Amino acid sequence: MTGEKSVVDKPSTLVWAVRLLYLECAALAGLTIYLIVLDLTSSSVNVGMAVALTVFAALGVAAVFFVARALGRRQRGARGPAIVVQLFTIAAGGFLLQVGPSWLGLVLMALGLLVGLLIVLPPSTRALGID
Repeated sequence: MTGEKSVVDKPSTLVWAVRLLYLECAALAGLTIYLIVLDLTSSSVNVGMAVALTVFAALGVAAVFFVARALGRRQRGARGPAIVVQLFTIAAGGFLLQVGPSWLGLVLMALGLLVGLLIVLPPSTRALGID
């Protein structure tokens, strides 16, 4: 009986959506570290633009982390921001399809679609208390 209840409490669709959101957070953290290294080692750089881009990436890390954590805690209001994050992920993938690398654009678009789908599937919706 306990095994059945834990499955209802934590559906695999929601668990995987949260895992993939944390993966997105880790990828953004890696991008932020890469941008910091570029900021510190580049000889010709527009300092204002470089710092702004790095700060924006760092804010993205924090935002995605808090959305993933809220979704993992099954907070009802986390679904909307999680969908918005996925729309941004799909948009970034579309941009990369145009300017390259195309393979990364396809991966981002597929990831955004997958996580968005996992969040709106009925088991996830029930677990979040949205009926």
